[in-house]
Amino acid sequence: MIHVCSLSKVEETVARTGAQRLLSLLAAGTEVMRPASIVAENHLHLVMHDIAVAQEGMTMPGEEHVRALLDFVYRWDRAKPLVVHCYAGISRSTASAYIIAAALAPKRDEVELAQTLRALSPSATPNPRLIAVADALLGRDGRMIAAIEAIGRGADAFEGIPFELKIEA
Repeated sequence: MIHVCSLSKVEETVARTGAQRLLSLLAAGTEVMRPASIVAENHLHLVMHDIAVAQEGMTMPGEEHVRALLDFVYRWDRAKPLVVHCYAGISRSTASAYIIAAALAPKRDEVELAQTLRALSPSATPNPRLIAVADALLGRDGRMIAAIEAIGRGADAFEGIPFELKIEA
């Protein structure tokens, strides 16, 4: 199970779910305190800004980020949940949850997965750059990109409401 939340909800989400793995997607300089129940080797902190096109002084999500994310989740035994978060729980984290579910269930339909994501999180607005890079790396031939574009921008929100996404075989 993948649990998605904002930075402000990490501690309570980890405690509530019993998660033993944590994926943090934050801009440089944004501090994250790893909950004591998560050992260091089970925490991946990827540093990037929530942008889709290159901007001066900002780190755009790239192939190295998505490869590290995929390596991290391929080592996950799924015995205990994974918590994925970004600052607001709306863009980088929802993109990552979508990518993880697609990677771990390669036969899962991209459109169905995107529609499930939208139903679970009305504010989800997955980062299009993360989706595009993952689509290429996972050999999805543009289907991930099209499915996320089809659900459109999520509802305006300051912070996403935590949700869980099941990985289906």
